[in-house]
Amino acid sequence: MTPVAGRAAARRAGARRAPLLMAAGLCLLAGLDAALQLLGLPAPVTSERLPAVHGVLLVLGFAGTLVALERAVALGGRLPFLAPALLGTGGLLLLTPVGPVVPRLLLVAGSAALVALYLRFWQRQPSAALLAQGAGAVAALGAALLWLGGLDVPRMLPWLVAFLVLTIAGERLELARVGALTPAAEPTFLACVAAVLTGVVTTLMWPAPGTLLLGAALLALVAWLVVHDVARRLLRATGLPRFTAACLLAGYAWLGLAGILWLLDGPVTEGTGYDAVVHCVFLGFVMSMIMAHAPVILPAVLRRPLPYHPGLAVAAWLLHLSLAVRVLIGDLRDVRGAWQLGGALNIAAVLLFVLTAAATSVAATRHTVRTPGPASTRPTRTASAGESASVGEPAPAEQSAFAGEPAPAAAPTPGSDAGAPAGSPSPAPGGASAPARGAASEPASGEASAPTRGETAAPAPASSASVSDTPRNPR
Repeated sequence: MTPVAGRAAARRAGARRAPLLMAAGLCLLAGLDAALQLLGLPAPVTSERLPAVHGVLLVLGFAGTLVALERAVALGGRLPFLAPALLGTGGLLLLTPVGPVVPRLLLVAGSAALVALYLRFWQRQPSAALLAQGAGAVAALGAALLWLGGLDVPRMLPWLVAFLVLTIAGERLELARVGALTPAAEPTFLACVAAVLTGVVTTLMWPAPGTLLLGAALLALVAWLVVHDVARRLLRATGLPRFTAACLLAGYAWLGLAGILWLLDGPVTEGTGYDAVVHCVFLGFVMSMIMAHAPVILPAVLRRPLPYHPGLAVAAWLLHLSLAVRVLIGDLRDVRGAWQLGGALNIAAVLLFVLTAAATSVAATRHTVRTPGPASTRPTRTASAGESASVGEPAPAEQSAFAGEPAPAAAPTPGSDAGAPAGSPSPAPGGASAPARGAASEPASGEASAPTRGETAAPAPASSASVSDTPRNPR
């Protein structure tokens, strides 16, 4: 296939996936609108239904669709895309007057399809990282089933947390394996995963001890990630590697704070303590991970370039600073004005990031179309701190980018999307992944070359300005 034909096929594959990404985007926008209502601020759309479905809409509708879409792209073929289609459709139906049973059933079906995708990957190449991400998918299925059964979101919050935390942690383990992990590293990681799952299940029967165990398990998992993640080595880099590393480490700090709050306060289902835990996890950790990996997610899914732009860092800084105002002052000191200001700026940061990423990608695509250049002369793109290859895609021919050798392009597998190599890159909020093995270097601006075979980013999926399903207690 000629380079021109290959680029055309990639664009067609990206166009077929765009509706699924748009469904996730609509769930995000609706979740942000609901967040304004929960903050007691004017919102573009006022609806009693939105605040009631706010949390599930963002975690399963937005982040869940992203995670499932990334996995489907990595697996190849058409049937795997049923998982993101079910999750996205279920999320969108939450916005309509349709009764609650139908969208909840679709979310259960989509979560079950996601579990099935991980089983397919496990058959190809079992690994500790894949086991963690599969456990996250099981937690998503558990949350969807509990919600279908009538359990309220504050009670099933630990299941939603486990879904995205384990998905992202599994991907970070895969990239950490590029370095020299000690023999005890993976068993220790799996022990943390088992502790998280045990805490999650225990919260249903014994909320107090279960919450304490979950908080301690999250702290242990954060400690493992901080020690072993390659992000620590890249803070002194520039451009995309430094941006990715900073987002990752900031996310670990917020997840650690959530673990501490659960240890100190025990089970909380309302008020300032609940608001603090929810947003430390889903804004401070998950959204920071999505920002870190967006320059990998979009090229992988849509086959469109997203070079690093300083505006992305501005949005990330705004997110973390405003979250500090919301949580550290508004929640922990019970200052309503700071809580509202921080929440409004949280929403502004997410929107700024989305708009900056969209504008940058469009500009880079236009530049590439005007100056395509022969494939043999195009710059090699190496991996950043957040990139990794799909766990389910063994790549024996892949060469180590640490040695400065780019991985060769993979041939498409039968039944996969045109222009999308089997094991093509994936996102964050998390997917099962194997290391991109890259010494981080900034991608060439405007470069539209396809990502390294099996490249992915950590998800994720996901979330937005608030995940509470009940309005905050009046201050």
